[in-house]
Amino acid sequence: MSNQSVWAIVPAAGIGARMQADRPKQYLDLAGRTVLEHTLQRLADHPRVKGIIVAIAEHDPWWVQVSVKSDSPIHVVVGGKERADSVYNALTALAKISDDDPWVLVHDAARPCLRHQDIDHMLATLVNHSVGGVLGISVTDTVKRTDAEHEITATVERQGLWRALTPQMFRLNTLKEALYMAKKQQLVVTDEASAIELSGLKAVMVEGHADNIKITVPEDLALASLFLKQQGEH
Repeated sequence: MSNQSVWAIVPAAGIGARMQADRPKQYLDLAGRTVLEHTLQRLADHPRVKGIIVAIAEHDPWWVQVSVKSDSPIHVVVGGKERADSVYNALTALAKISDDDPWVLVHDAARPCLRHQDIDHMLATLVNHSVGGVLGISVTDTVKRTDAEHEITATVERQGLWRALTPQMFRLNTLKEALYMAKKQQLVVTDEASAIELSGLKAVMVEGHADNIKITVPEDLALASLFLKQQGEH
């Protein structure tokens, strides 16, 4: 895979309403830096990542304060209404920069604890795969399905069930086309892999680490801070 370039895309145009904070969750403080700075630094520090495209909201007042030490370029594009729109905008920008068809790692802005070990594992696992794949965690808890009143209607067989994390890794042109077709058909896309699935392709699930958490609710910040300390970042 040494001759194949790898780029990262970070959709960061969301508002994170569940945090009930005065700013989007990617700009909240985490151990002295914003969540987004931690996330971007992890990607920028990986030797295989050639560059990063960040999709931010159109009138984002916080981005100007973001500081990341990076030898590789960090480009900014305006995101869209939905995550898929932001990723598509970033892919469109990348297509103008890159003259090949690079692998693209799409990673959540609010996942600051991504291990380089997991990126390495993804790259090694998917090097010869025709489609790509998703970092994930196999489900070990008992899973229940409920109705509108939260009453349990079924216990779901957990064998073969995974929680999809990020990065999600696909070829630029493959993912761009999949997202375009999903939008054209007005299909709901919750992550990149779902667009790939809707286009009839099969992605691979790659086992990651459980500390690659997504900041969603306020208590996640304390947990992420703990994980960063355990990983050697203070």
